[in-house]
Amino acid sequence: MTGIEKRIRFGKIVPVVLSVSDIAAMVLSYILSSFLIPIPQKLLWLSSPVELLAIIAWIPAGWNLFRNSTYRAMKMERTAMDAIRALGFHALVFTSLIYLSGTIGPQWQTLAIFYALALILLPLARTLTRTILKAYRRHGKNYSRVVIVGNNETSRKLLHELENDPGFGYRVLGVFGDTPFKEGDFPIFTADISELEKFVKDNNIDEIFCTLPGDNPSSLLTTVAVADNNHAQYYYVPQISRFVPRGFKIDTLGHLAVMPVTKSPLSIWTARASKRLMDLFVSGSAILLFPIVFIPVAIAIKVTSGGPIFYRQRRTGYKGKAFECLKFRTMYFNPEDESPVEKNDPRVTPIGKFLRHSSIDELPQIFNVFIGQMSIVGPRPHMVSHTEYYKPLIAKYMVRHSVKPGITGWAQVNGYRGSTDKLWKMERRVEHDVWYIENWSFMLDVKIIARTLINIFKGDENAY
Repeated sequence: MTGIEKRIRFGKIVPVVLSVSDIAAMVLSYILSSFLIPIPQKLLWLSSPVELLAIIAWIPAGWNLFRNSTYRAMKMERTAMDAIRALGFHALVFTSLIYLSGTIGPQWQTLAIFYALALILLPLARTLTRTILKAYRRHGKNYSRVVIVGNNETSRKLLHELENDPGFGYRVLGVFGDTPFKEGDFPIFTADISELEKFVKDNNIDEIFCTLPGDNPSSLLTTVAVADNNHAQYYYVPQISRFVPRGFKIDTLGHLAVMPVTKSPLSIWTARASKRLMDLFVSGSAILLFPIVFIPVAIAIKVTSGGPIFYRQRRTGYKGKAFECLKFRTMYFNPEDESPVEKNDPRVTPIGKFLRHSSIDELPQIFNVFIGQMSIVGPRPHMVSHTEYYKPLIAKYMVRHSVKPGITGWAQVNGYRGSTDKLWKMERRVEHDVWYIENWSFMLDVKIIARTLINIFKGDENAY
């Protein structure tokens, strides 16, 4: 068996591995729930008829998860949400089967315990399995051979996205265009589209991503034919994504495909409500524990530098309204100095260096969150002077104020925190903030919080 055949065969096993982890999580949830219910219910719960109905209910729910397991570039929050939807579907089918079959079913408390456990274990199992798989792919295993067709800005952006995270397992081998390439256009092999079929055949290409504009039907048809003739998966990437960077849905109008631009998820009141509930829960819990951190930090600040314990600074918040952002003071007291902190800044106190590096200095912002000025996750609030400075320089800068600012955010966990001494650094930060707003989900917030905690324990070189 050749290396390529092994790679393709293993690629087909991946959905099976994910399905096995799903089943293991459900079985474990079922067994664990039996230890948490009364004996009479336990006997009924472990009876063959009930077990059989639970297994049958998993077939359609598990099949839906299996179908979605083949897509490589799936975000972790999407993985977890798919698992949660599958559990909802299983609950609907399971209870319906119990009713329709006339089987003596378990009490609702038993079902609640089972699904509560499954709600934790199934998303965790899928996320953990995906994480292991991504780590395996980062070592050069189970990769998919890819070519891009199109010589345009969309192709360049696509190449960056495909290579940005090796965990997705894409290996881009070349770019083919219907217009001449200039030197330096792409950092990999480039050729005319006439050479596409030979290259695809000689290199056993698995996937073809096409970014050609719709006004070139000949080249589009050629690309589709090459994919069909060589059993490669074909993807079309519309260039409209360059101008409208939000998500799209695919609908049909007769025989035509139409793509309505989706609204920001946070424009829906239920999404805003769920986010606010999480803010209240997390900030309220943190406020109860706050004295444990406050007392030693307050003593350390007073002993090492004198002056106030807290530092208040006016920053731009929701809908551009200014508010007082609360932090532990980390610099020697000088109420007149509001310039940004630089690396190895002599104004930072010895205890301040620790507080900033560990991000403990941001902890008082839980009070800003609790009273509704901030959120746990969102774009970091900038100084009012920064807002006025960058607003005319960066497109969509003010979009980041369409949601509440956060203690942590998508830009920060992707390395865009700290100094913005160059304009491009602030541009990247704004790009990530806008992406977060347009792609928000509850699980994305959970992911950002988890990555923030990991960064705190690992240490962030940009935290100074």
